[in-house]
Amino acid sequence: MESPTLAFAALAAYVVLLIAAARRTGRGGGNDDFFRAGRRSPWALVAFGMIGASVSGVSLVSVPGWVRQTGMTYLQMCAGFMAGYVVIAFILLPLYYRLRLTSIYAYLGLRFGPQSRLTGAVFFLLSKLTGASARLYLACAVLHELATAPLGIPFAATAAVVLAAIYLYTRKGGVRTLVRTDALQTFCMLAATTAVLCAVANKMGLTPSEVAHTIGQSQMGKIFEWDAASPQFFLRQFVSGMFITIVMTGLDQDMMQKNLTCPRLRDAQKDMCLYGAAFLPVNLLFLALGVLLYTFAARQGISLPDEGDRVLPFLVGTGALGTAVVFPLTVGIAAAALSSADSAMTAITTSVCTDLLGVEREDYPAVRAERTRHIVHIATAAAFALCVSIFALVGGGTVIDTIYRMAGYTYGPLLGLFAYGMATRRTVHDRLVPIVAVAAPLLCAALDIAAPYLWGYRFGYELLLLNGALTAVGLYAIGKDRRKHRQREEDTDSESGFLRTS
Repeated sequence: MESPTLAFAALAAYVVLLIAAARRTGRGGGNDDFFRAGRRSPWALVAFGMIGASVSGVSLVSVPGWVRQTGMTYLQMCAGFMAGYVVIAFILLPLYYRLRLTSIYAYLGLRFGPQSRLTGAVFFLLSKLTGASARLYLACAVLHELATAPLGIPFAATAAVVLAAIYLYTRKGGVRTLVRTDALQTFCMLAATTAVLCAVANKMGLTPSEVAHTIGQSQMGKIFEWDAASPQFFLRQFVSGMFITIVMTGLDQDMMQKNLTCPRLRDAQKDMCLYGAAFLPVNLLFLALGVLLYTFAARQGISLPDEGDRVLPFLVGTGALGTAVVFPLTVGIAAAALSSADSAMTAITTSVCTDLLGVEREDYPAVRAERTRHIVHIATAAAFALCVSIFALVGGGTVIDTIYRMAGYTYGPLLGLFAYGMATRRTVHDRLVPIVAVAAPLLCAALDIAAPYLWGYRFGYELLLLNGALTAVGLYAIGKDRRKHRQREEDTDSESGFLRTS
């Protein structure tokens, strides 16, 4: 069969191209390049590359398969995303640049204390490792189905090769390499999506205007939902989308690390606004593809899998869309998968090194710091391999929905910590912060389970807001007025000085 051989050739060629491109940008390989790219990244390049890093293979495969259940109402959440990017650009970025942060969780240490910084970093590591592994698992599963399974190569080998490729091209240059390779990968992903959409339209004999008409007339073409009882209600989706963006981008070391490599705050703000504006049309492209795929299958009498994540790979793998789409789809999924996972792996390495191990301390030897970073990077790749293996055993579901659900639990404490720190003048008992940060998600889980039985209400993505609010309330409960605390410290110092001189 021609398709698997073509898909395998596309995957191999793309990985070789990426490693070759990374070799040109990875020279030097010091910690400053790995963590900050010397703060010299062009803002437009960062913005374009971040599209691929945030959209990932999950959106390319999962969003088109989502339209059967929710239509195009996902665009309501995307509109909220755009509002969230404005908040990040003009509230969070100025704070990060003013403090010249490498890890954004250093802010929590400066504001509250070392236990708070450690808490923020641990919740980020948990969030990013699970979310990025879920995305990588889905992409590897699709690549395996298209390219390697028909050739007798097991899934474990497919995932291992993808992870090895990511490690090889990020191990020296880190974020400096990613700024360039992510831009290449974003281009490949968008070109592949456009090629598949054109192929489907061609199979259906539709002109561009007829494509728009077909989508508009479809029951899946619905964008706005005004029924307040529906989980897709516009206000719930918009507000959830805004806060999901704030926490999954603005409070996420992975997404902010590349922004912090821009030389000036104004450059980073332009980068964030351009990136945010691009998010709506990109997801519109994915959703339009989904409507066309389901319409095409219905007209051809093709029975599709129940899992939305498998619809596009199924149609390509069975040859229903022709062999011309195999090469671009394989490259697009590989590009999206690697672009998302490589930045996550680099950000986790950075956070572990700076937040947990303190390699940027002045008393930390430079040679030892670089050696530590290499060890942590290898350990991170191994952790990804373990998590992907677990997802392979569990499987099922629509992965993008699962990721947003997990974000409600793991990013909620980060939202509460940053919001409390920026909105109040109070400090906290630092040693109690981890207890509050763990208690809030557990309480949310209990409410999520009990709400349908007690009030007939099912939480959606707004669970993130509840989690953040509970964390903030808990911090207030263990808090203390910073001015009064400082005055007591000064009084204590004065009294101690008096006793010493006496």
